[in-house]
Amino acid sequence: MFAVEYYLGLILIGIVAGFASGLLGVGGGFLIVPFQYFLLKYIGVEPDLALLISFGTSLAIIIPTAISGAYKHSQKLDNIVGPGIRLGIFGILGSFIGGFVASLAPSRILEIIFGCLLFFIAIRNLLSRDKKEKEARFDFNFLAIMLTGLFVGFFSGLLGIGGGIFLIVILTMLLGFSMIRAIGISSVFISLTAIGGTLSYMISGWGVNTFPFSIGYVSIVNFLLIACFSVPLAQVGAKYAHKLPEKRLKQVFGVVVLYIALKMLGILP
Repeated sequence: MFAVEYYLGLILIGIVAGFASGLLGVGGGFLIVPFQYFLLKYIGVEPDLALLISFGTSLAIIIPTAISGAYKHSQKLDNIVGPGIRLGIFGILGSFIGGFVASLAPSRILEIIFGCLLFFIAIRNLLSRDKKEKEARFDFNFLAIMLTGLFVGFFSGLLGIGGGIFLIVILTMLLGFSMIRAIGISSVFISLTAIGGTLSYMISGWGVNTFPFSIGYVSIVNFLLIACFSVPLAQVGAKYAHKLPEKRLKQVFGVVVLYIALKMLGILP
């Protein structure tokens, strides 16, 4: 039904996004969304519809991909599942709301604001010294968990990403977690948060999306093909995350965040 290049593109997305997800504790949405968007436009899908399909399908793919990475991290790290689940409970609600907002209102202004924020975060990570556990600026209590979960979850649903980019920054810069532990907690968190966003895109796109083999704005073809490769590659990425030194992980994370910031600001295509 689709061109061969389309299927090959989906496979490549799965490989790259899966490895990035496990390595950095992110959902891989920053790769899945723009690459899907390009492929959908390539086969003639109208840009606005292509973007919503990319958002919704990205979140659906993030669920099994993040679970795969989280499982691998939990074998190496203690005490990441509990914090990740507590954050994820609120993240599901935030993501559900964010997904509906994305289908109703333009998000360009928010993208610019957060692009600037991410740019600052990227530079800070690239220039910061190598530290393990740092002194927390805020206690990791119920209020911090609730606000963090809702905040990160909302922008996860709004932008079709797992939210790990935001969560890792909050965990390391404000709550005093080491980079590797923040990555592990983030993997658990985004596997839950993506559920809320996926459901909202399924509901908001029900009866509206004309793309074949879809549930709302979630493409079944894209989901199955990308997930088949992203799930096993997430475990490979998680394995390498525990081999890299803390400083190198922060540098890789900083480069990825910088790339996302420049795309959100429209500097990169």
